[in-house]
Amino acid sequence: MSAGLPILRLGDVLLGGLLSDLDDKTALAFTEELTTRIADEGIRGVIVDISRLEIVDSFVARVLMQLAETGRLLGARMIVAGMRPAVALTLTELGLQLPGVRTALNAEQAMEQLGWRRPAEAAEEAPHAS
Repeated sequence: MSAGLPILRLGDVLLGGLLSDLDDKTALAFTEELTTRIADEGIRGVIVDISRLEIVDSFVARVLMQLAETGRLLGARMIVAGMRPAVALTLTELGLQLPGVRTALNAEQAMEQLGWRRPAEAAEEAPHAS
């Protein structure tokens, strides 16, 4: 994996995370790998966990917007999960917006937005044999 950042596949969803020391080279490699896998593997959802990021600057915001737009063009929804309150406040104070980027408090909520349910919830809704 060229990006050096793990990207896991869970069914038709990719789950990856950004680290606090994101540089241009790593961001480009991460974006390239994600978009290639979306197209090649028929991915319908992408979750990018940013819970390890303590600061989101204009560069990271641009990377997230580009990922969301590219994923959308390839037929996948992208959700950014794990945004810290301080990061949200910083984005707001700097006037940075993330148009087209859906958010969730954590990866579990992001999975739910993509239609995944906890096993207990799925079992409760499954028809019982009589």
